Amino acid sequence: MRLTRSSFAALLPTLTAVVAGALPLAASAHLGVDGAAHDHAGFLQGFVHPFTGLDHMAAMVAVGLWSALIARGTRDLLWAPLGFAAMLLAGAIAGLAGLQIPAVEPMIAASLLVIGLLVVTRLRLPGPLAAAVVGVFAVFHGAAHGYELASDSGAAAAIAGMVLATALLHAAGIGTGWLLRQRSAWLPRVAGAAVALFGATLLAQIA
Repeated sequence: MRLTRSSFAALLPTLTAVVAGALPLAASAHLGVDGAAHDHAGFLQGFVHPFTGLDHMAAMVAVGLWSALIARGTRDLLWAPLGFAAMLLAGAIAGLAGLQIPAVEPMIAASLLVIGLLVVTRLRLPGPLAAAVVGVFAVFHGAAHGYELASDSGAAAAIAGMVLATALLHAAGIGTGWLLRQRSAWLPRVAGAAVALFGATLLAQIA
């Protein structure tokens, strides 16, 4: 299937509606970044969880945006998002298992800085390398979610919802990037710079 601007233009309102619809749920279903999770987490709670933290949401959208900006063809669009989603899942499973991964918060902040700069520069990497670069950071995003869900009986369903939400956020970034790549040279760079600045600010606060 050939991806065109018109097909993404038709898809983008749906993705936006999903994101917008999840945000009110996020306010009432936040699992807690302090590791205090609820006893009855399930698919819905996991689905809204990536929307409850701006750091997680920005990273996932930026991965999709970068993929669209550098893609030479349809296959190029999927390397980084699939790499991120796969390693996010691996990190979440590690977190659920209680595996202690060091420097989770600093690496999440660093991911925003690096991925934001990738968007700004439109640095084109071979597909497997692009997947590996974002995948390294995704492990820490996944671990953070896994720690928060570790004591929940519905953790497996919550993780499934989280992965689905991640895919939708990637798709929203891809759709936006595909529409902008031929229409604006500076707007994606502004978005990438904002993500990078956000990451740098978080790193400074942690330090």
